[in-house]
Amino acid sequence: MDAAELLTHFGLTRLEAAVYMAMCREGSLTGYEAAKLTGISRSNTYTILAGLVEKGAACLMEGAAAHYTAVPPQEFSGNILRRLQEDRALLLECLPSRCREAEGYITVQGEKHIMYKMQNMLSGAKERVYLSVSREIAARVLPELQNGVSRGIKVVVIANEPFTLPGAVVYHAEKEQNQIRLIADSASVLTGDLNDGENSSCLYSRKKNLVDLFKESLKNEIKLIELTERNRQT
Repeated sequence: MDAAELLTHFGLTRLEAAVYMAMCREGSLTGYEAAKLTGISRSNTYTILAGLVEKGAACLMEGAAAHYTAVPPQEFSGNILRRLQEDRALLLECLPSRCREAEGYITVQGEKHIMYKMQNMLSGAKERVYLSVSREIAARVLPELQNGVSRGIKVVVIANEPFTLPGAVVYHAEKEQNQIRLIADSASVLTGDLNDGENSSCLYSRKKNLVDLFKESLKNEIKLIELTERNRQT
């Protein structure tokens, strides 16, 4: 993922991103200079510059000729995040709340969305979480795991390689590299794998029978790990 694509996540179009990056490199530009550097037509460049000013990514400088300068990336991105946090708070107030969460079987599609679901389940857990994944995947949700430990909830991790997480119970066992099994608060389960990148899929459910099935499976896996470890020590 390049800088231009990342800038689109902050509300800029691809052309606006190209002009913004040119301004970041050069310091300040006229419309003519921006068009020359980016290869965008002059008529479009002035529209783009006006859009960048409106979106808070650029400022117009006083002078004989109209020069534009980029708002520093840290400031621009920080302003966007601040506004999103404010809008998020308003949105949560305005939207109707769901009376209860759906208890069916839900497919979570794509690696990015699966990781988001994992992070949200870990962050929202109130009592305990059981996570069986590879060390690499565990490392990607380490902040959420550490937050769970700091909140005093029980955190149990089964990883395929040694994994350090002070305050948590950590087991080491062989497993498929991209497999995911997560239980939060004995109320919800996420299972599947990340083998196919954005074509990956996981099953999420709050169905009691599925949650109980995975709880029993993880308990048995832990018992086997503990038994193997005792036999190794004797």
